[in-house]
Amino acid sequence: MSLLKNFLSVYTQPRILAILALGFSSGLPLALTASTLGVWLTTAGVSKSSIGLFAAISTPYALKFLWSPLVDALPFPILTRLFGRRRGWLLATQLALVVSLLMLGTADPAVNPWFTAFCALLVAICSASQDIVIDAYRVEILKPEQYGAGAAAIVLGYRFGMIASSALPLYIYATVGWQTTYALMAALMGIGILTVLLNREPEQSAVVETDSEKPGVSAWLRQHVVAPFADFMTRPHWLAILLFILLYKLGDAFMGVMTNPFLIGIGFTGPQIATVLKVYGVIATIIGSIFGGSMVFRLGITRTLWICGLAHMFTNLMFVLQARLGADLHFLTLSITLENISGGMGTAAFVAFMSSLTHVRFTATQYALLSSFAAFGRTWLSTPSGFVSEMLGWEGFFTFATLLALPGLATLWWLSRRSVFISNN
Repeated sequence: MSLLKNFLSVYTQPRILAILALGFSSGLPLALTASTLGVWLTTAGVSKSSIGLFAAISTPYALKFLWSPLVDALPFPILTRLFGRRRGWLLATQLALVVSLLMLGTADPAVNPWFTAFCALLVAICSASQDIVIDAYRVEILKPEQYGAGAAAIVLGYRFGMIASSALPLYIYATVGWQTTYALMAALMGIGILTVLLNREPEQSAVVETDSEKPGVSAWLRQHVVAPFADFMTRPHWLAILLFILLYKLGDAFMGVMTNPFLIGIGFTGPQIATVLKVYGVIATIIGSIFGGSMVFRLGITRTLWICGLAHMFTNLMFVLQARLGADLHFLTLSITLENISGGMGTAAFVAFMSSLTHVRFTATQYALLSSFAAFGRTWLSTPSGFVSEMLGWEGFFTFATLLALPGLATLWWLSRRSVFISNN
């Protein structure tokens, strides 16, 4: 009973609940430019090759570190004066998301795919910008002893947002149409807007420091771009480390772009996909992440990366069997459960690995750069997925995607032989 009281006392604090709601606002737009958009494109008759190219729309998430200093330092007209710097920028990005989602809902991919891509790109830019502000707001509004609970709240809220935007549309689009579906998703952004209005501006804002008495562009570049990169490049085998970051999750990213088109193509319905992938699948990912974190603690990063990488590679092969079996819902549930558990485990180990690479002086900057590099690689290296699926067929495609795990594991072997990983391995 006392354990439950302690849990409730931590996670029912107003600031933690605010972070939970902002996490929902952060996770909501992602699927609307990715998996949910993939279903829309498929139902509109867009070719698989074109659907694969739409993966490039998520590029802003990989490049958001480029404009984060501007969001951090510059006021937003009118809104900053009325609500403060953080809340002003939050409201600006959230209102921009509402408008861009409504625009995306009016698009017709079958008639004008370029306008659809443009609107989706606007959503991704606004969403990535919102994430920049939410991260800053979360750190500044919480006390140091609340950071752990705040991190858990933002992840949980993010998952809820992803479930809402990836599962709910698949249940309703056939009834109300895609325009109304995206309008309802835009309305759900009201949760984040209301959260900002009901909470106060942080008492202190982050101070941007430079190595010059007269801060300028060159000083900012030296402090926030050149110095972190220069420090990272002093690490032995840093190029091989970057190659590993690029390749470790490549097979997963390659498959992810075409999973929904594959499932629709072999006969599954939208509600079936929503139930299995977007509800059970997310729960399985959360369980896998928790288990993966425990493995890192007990076995170290290197062993966990090996175990999770191999497990995820072999569970991906289940999609080859799915292609042969067709719309077998029971086998799909088993496949998605095992694939997402192993994927969640691998993600936990991968994040721990990237965290171990950062220098204490550049922790935030180097992690942002490394994670952006990983996201950029996943985005652009997965764009040929549609062409490959058309060329090889579904069984050949998933076999090829499974084999894409081998270059990452080979790089992991090379790095392990040279004791690149941290000492707790």
